[in-house]
Amino acid sequence: MDQRNRNTALVLIAAGLFILIEHYVSFHTTAALIFVLLGLYKIRTAPNKSGYVILGIGVVLFFSSHMAFILSIILISLGWFYMNSKRAHNGEGYYQKHTLIENIKWNKESWELKNASLWNLIGEVYIDLSLAVPEQKETTLLVQGVLGDVDIIVPEDLGVSVHASVLMGRVEAAREKDTGVLNKVVWQSPNYEASDTKVKLIVSYLVGDIDIKLV
Repeated sequence: MDQRNRNTALVLIAAGLFILIEHYVSFHTTAALIFVLLGLYKIRTAPNKSGYVILGIGVVLFFSSHMAFILSIILISLGWFYMNSKRAHNGEGYYQKHTLIENIKWNKESWELKNASLWNLIGEVYIDLSLAVPEQKETTLLVQGVLGDVDIIVPEDLGVSVHASVLMGRVEAAREKDTGVLNKVVWQSPNYEASDTKVKLIVSYLVGDIDIKLV
């Protein structure tokens, strides 16, 4: 990472941490955390969507009365994104985009697969790699944000390496599944090393539902 980008990332993270440290816990914070914890418990124990609804209520309660906290999270997440982007692409050229609200639907027709880093505050992402036309033999795709619902379809003949994580929520990749808090799945397809075309997927959200399916 060049010095200018590194300094920008560190300033964003430092600003977010400063705001976060100045923030005081209130009754609304306690109530919101109770909903969040109850929602996570429901997600682990119940097969229906009630846990996600309760978790969502807790998140909304927390955000509605904590604008300073929201700003700190956005700054920290964006700063972390800049640092991860440079590291993930290892000095190679890549497309970079960051938006507040994003709806990505790469599943209708053929699309060009190239090195890319995408960040959003709130995002719905649906990517079908079976329709992708690779630009090169090895591609890195980084998707990162605060609140997201991510579905990625992976064909079995494609060599794929997956690093997926959420602070709160669910992450599943090729039957490797984790739900709750601090979840991470690292998975690599059996044909990855021998594959002519390889894709590295790095997906990370603070609160999210990440589902990577093999077809």
